[in-house]
Amino acid sequence: MEQPQPFYREAGSGAGVLCLHSNASSSSQWRTLMERLAPDFRVIASDGYGAGKSPPWPADRRIGLKDEVALFEPLIAQAGEPVALVGHSYGAAVALVAAVLHPQRIRSLVLYEPTLFALVDAHTPPPNAADGIRDAVARSQRALDAGDGDGAARCFIDFWMGDGAWARTPDARKAPIRESAINVSNWGRSLLDEPTPLQAFAQLQMPVLYMTGARSPASSLAVARLLVKALPHVKVIEFEQLGHMGPVTHPDIVNEAIERFLGQH
Repeated sequence: MEQPQPFYREAGSGAGVLCLHSNASSSSQWRTLMERLAPDFRVIASDGYGAGKSPPWPADRRIGLKDEVALFEPLIAQAGEPVALVGHSYGAAVALVAAVLHPQRIRSLVLYEPTLFALVDAHTPPPNAADGIRDAVARSQRALDAGDGDGAARCFIDFWMGDGAWARTPDARKAPIRESAINVSNWGRSLLDEPTPLQAFAQLQMPVLYMTGARSPASSLAVARLLVKALPHVKVIEFEQLGHMGPVTHPDIVNEAIERFLGQH
């Protein structure tokens, strides 16, 4: 079977940086970071399955984070190995799995709240801190099953950004989010069923920048508590005024930290 090809955007020249976006988003979320890094780095931002202009999620089989890695893997060589991976949320989870699969091809990791909820379940069986995202995914899927795409998007966005966030979202931005939310159960299964154990991440030897927002949901902060203890070469930054969507809502603050870290590594 022919390997699907991802859509990507690129800018600049120099050491390679590959950016992976969050759920309900696309490579476009990294435009300002790409502009910032382009003078010193070759930056590629890829659309994942079912996002932007990349192929949709396969209808005939269930895929996971390793399949997401396989989708963008050709871009690692294109960016220039060893590459720095920058990921937010779901994209950060994919970046971590990529580092386990291809450690020699990754020189550093920049992560904003990877959503590897399977680690929370493996550490403490439910009920646990991952119940919040489990409930949000279930409510979103019920809305989809009822033909309410707007309701599905609202459940998902309000979970991550707070009650009323969907209502405050500009209409121009709602359509692509609403369209991508049809994948909510796929996202949930990929993140809650990911089999890579915590110990595998403890073996990673590349430097890692791990960013969190103090106002983020308990589900993603529970993942952070496990990973920052496991990763052997990690620098942690907590943004007191930001939440889980910090790279989107406050890109200048987050991008400054990313640029500084990449310049050091």
